[in-house]
Amino acid sequence: YIRTKARQVFDVSGAGDTAIALFTLGLVSGATAIEAAEIANHGSAVVVSKLGTATVTRDELIASFRADSEDA
Repeated sequence: YIRTKARQVFDVSGAGDTAIALFTLGLVSGATAIEAAEIANHGSAVVVSKLGTATVTRDELIASFRADSEDA
């Protein structure tokens, strides 16, 4: 079980595509399935906070992980 990342949602367009892409990227980069799912979860949380089909940058992904660790 992996908790969702509570974010303000503006548009869910592309969230699934982002999740699949980042999960796959994680796996082919050597991450475990759990690690890849965490990466995908954070990436999707970033894109739903934007309007329209959006992208997530490396810096945004890192910032999402940092914000999550500060909330813990």
